[in-house]
Amino acid sequence: MEGTERTKPEGGRETRTIAVDLVARVEGEGALRVTVKDGTVQDVELRIFEPPRFFEAFLQGRHYSEVPDIVARICGICPVAYQMSAVHALEQIFAVKVEGTLRDLRRLLYCGEWIESHALHVYLLQAPDFLGYDSGIAMAKDHAAVVTRGLRLKKAGNAIMTLLGGRSVHPVSVQVGGFSRVPLRRELEALKDELLWARDAAMETVRWVASFEFPDFTPDYTYVALRHPDEYPLNEGQIVASNGLQISVSEFEQHFTEHQVAYSNALHCTLQGAPYLVGPLARLNLNQKHLTLLTTQALADLGLALPLRNPFHGIIARAVEVLYALDESLRLIERYEPPPLPSLPVTVRAGIGMACTEAPRGILYHRYHVDGDGLIREAKIVPPTSQNQGRIEQDLRLFMPRLLSRPDNEVALECERVIRCYDPCISCATHFLKLDIKREGAM
Repeated sequence: MEGTERTKPEGGRETRTIAVDLVARVEGEGALRVTVKDGTVQDVELRIFEPPRFFEAFLQGRHYSEVPDIVARICGICPVAYQMSAVHALEQIFAVKVEGTLRDLRRLLYCGEWIESHALHVYLLQAPDFLGYDSGIAMAKDHAAVVTRGLRLKKAGNAIMTLLGGRSVHPVSVQVGGFSRVPLRRELEALKDELLWARDAAMETVRWVASFEFPDFTPDYTYVALRHPDEYPLNEGQIVASNGLQISVSEFEQHFTEHQVAYSNALHCTLQGAPYLVGPLARLNLNQKHLTLLTTQALADLGLALPLRNPFHGIIARAVEVLYALDESLRLIERYEPPPLPSLPVTVRAGIGMACTEAPRGILYHRYHVDGDGLIREAKIVPPTSQNQGRIEQDLRLFMPRLLSRPDNEVALECERVIRCYDPCISCATHFLKLDIKREGAM
């Protein structure tokens, strides 16, 4: 729904306010307000008006064993990310080191989440922008085979999550020290045929999205991601940035700062006072040497040279990560032998632990303070979307000048396209974006 108001204040200059109340394919409740005065962009505000959800407060006083189930409810699309950051932080306190097969299973579970989350965004949320449709449903009328491929890809990721996590939404088997249950080898082997199909489909997906027409837009980004010495980052690694930063996860709060803005219920997180970018583009650009041979070859065959600097190329990065995650999943399944126990013993002790893992949308930081009884005294969670908010606003400021001569409805759609490059996170359900553009003075 769109609304336009025109007023003429003193001096005869026209002020225009455009409101788009229901814009599909944006994850999370929010509004965008752009103020244009005399043909110049004066201000951009990405307003997150969804009420605070208080998960950090909910965790206080809870037993550590309850944390994985509670934090999984933060997001229906990326629950594994919240569980993995939580258990790693708690295991740091209890001096539990999960290695070998149990570590492989956690990595495999995370791969399942990357596959289903990225496939959803690529096929149903962002691809319609490039092909000229207002929804994935509308796109399916003309591209049924393509959308069917995307849904089947997503289902392959969900199958991994269901087997390892007990269910695909809000998994229940993850716990501190490992899992409540681990699969039999034949159960994992049963996934292989579908994952082999999915890997071929992911290769086609990379080719497909690389053929899209992309706006010429290359802002100067500071990329931030995890980096592991031996593998593409999922659960572990140092925090690195394209500006040379290289720190342990325990140093996160010394360099990254959250602050409140008057127009949003969501905190903004900055690196040394400046916005930065997390997510697939950042991971790909900072960790390209750890891609599998198949993934590297796919990029080379398409003539795609890293780093990718255009935010609209995020759809390519997501497709590449789907291919990587499927290749990695098959590797982990091939070498799997069930461990003797599904979980390591835990000795409770008081302490503070921090961990950071790579959610589909970027790094996800958790910190917990636990007392001697195993109760949570304090919790801090910094999700990827809050880290990207400032960067989204910067992109909009830079992108808007090329749009100012166009009709307001077209400006709104183009702004949404920029926001969807970041895949802002769904919190339990799909919501909508309200766009409000205020124009003051002459164009």
